[in-house]
Amino acid sequence: MIIASRILKLTLSTGSHEVRIDIFKPSQNNGDWICNYVINWPDKPWESFAGGHDSMQALFSALQKIGFELYASEANKSEQLAWDNWKGFGFPVPANARDLLVGDDAKFL
Repeated sequence: MIIASRILKLTLSTGSHEVRIDIFKPSQNNGDWICNYVINWPDKPWESFAGGHDSMQALFSALQKIGFELYASEANKSEQLAWDNWKGFGFPVPANARDLLVGDDAKFL
């Protein structure tokens, strides 16, 4: 079950494309928890997950992984990825990646 989604815009020479990010409800997995997510890149969706001791930790870890993957992406490095009028993507990143944050993300996350 999808519990949250966000749509980013990817601007390429072929036009503008939506990049939908879907986060799924955390679920138990052998005593721990996992939170699946999908970054729907136009050429190929990226499916992954994050784990945690409880559902909250799994969800927060998934948000951080998404944030890092967006900031580390070629689409971001080439400044082709955006989220509305927000400067950044609105996702947290792990502490050791905070130097990647720009604009509004650098101020608020």
